[in-house]
Amino acid sequence: MTGAAPDRPARPEYGEYATPEEQRARIQQPDATHALSSGQSLDAPAAPVPPAPPYGSASTTPPALSAGAPAPVVPEASGPARPVRRPRTVDRIATFALLGYGLFNVLTSIPAFTEYSTYANTLLDIMGVDAEFSGGGRGWGLAAAFVLGLGWLLTATLTWLNLRRGRITWWIPLVGGVVFTLTASVLLMVPLFSDPTIWNALVGSVG
Repeated sequence: MTGAAPDRPARPEYGEYATPEEQRARIQQPDATHALSSGQSLDAPAAPVPPAPPYGSASTTPPALSAGAPAPVVPEASGPARPVRRPRTVDRIATFALLGYGLFNVLTSIPAFTEYSTYANTLLDIMGVDAEFSGGGRGWGLAAAFVLGLGWLLTATLTWLNLRRGRITWWIPLVGGVVFTLTASVLLMVPLFSDPTIWNALVGSVG
């Protein structure tokens, strides 16, 4: 004898034995079928989703780095551009010309200063003074020669230092030559003005 027994209910189809709440839950929430099958309550609140940490914190990674993209290259900060100094050709030509003239003056004057008597008589003839230097004064001539030579060396050193710094230097040999030449000239005049004969001749020529 085939067929289901009259006291055994047939297999339910399409949720016949489900309660109305379960049927509505399955219709509105398709995932509720798995929850009901596993014994979970439909009224249990869903687990809260933790908020995403703020960008830049230790637990986050920038999108570009996490995707494998290369890190952005930050250009290095460069200092202010320095102005390009143009070579001062005219200044250098004038500087070396003055230094050369000063060196020539020193080399020709030192031998004359060491022979002071000859130098003094030649100077008196040029000035038109009718007198003759009696002699002496060699120490003053050597002192004048030393001041003139040392002055040129100091002037050349100061000029070279300013040239390396890119400064205008033509005025340094000019000022140095004037200062040390005047100093040497004062030393040379001391023996002449100390001689009474020459002093009287100078005063008479002026009067």
